[in-house]
Amino acid sequence: MTIAIVIHVLAAVIWVGGMFFAYNFLRPVAGKLLDPPQRLPLWVHVFGKFFPYVWIAIIALPLTGYWMMFKMFGGMGSAPIYIHLMNGLGTVMILIFLHVFFAPYRRLKQAVTEQNWPEGGKKLAQIRILVGVNMVLGLIVVVVASGGRFIGL
Repeated sequence: MTIAIVIHVLAAVIWVGGMFFAYNFLRPVAGKLLDPPQRLPLWVHVFGKFFPYVWIAIIALPLTGYWMMFKMFGGMGSAPIYIHLMNGLGTVMILIFLHVFFAPYRRLKQAVTEQNWPEGGKKLAQIRILVGVNMVLGLIVVVVASGGRFIGL
């Protein structure tokens, strides 16, 4: 159980923390200092380094989460509401990531390869919105996970 908890928490911290850093710190600085021919390839490379960790997280989080839920509560039927909230929000986050990875990120890479900066900017803007949504959802999950049982969820 301890190993599952550690893996679960580390995966969540890496994913949510990475989004928080990229969205709140890297994005505004890159937008201010770099023109599209430098900024867009930067993002392609940053995502190229970050997304493999997200893939690991979206595999590790459900596996460890369901394992712990069945071990601790015997299944979903007896799990408290905060577990269901984590599960539901986590599923939405995974679906958003899958969309980002297979649609706007793929198109951003293509635009950068073609040096089509206006199109790349549009795709990066889509990613920014979706990462912003996922970051907020991730922060809500952190609140629910850390405090849900104490506030009666």
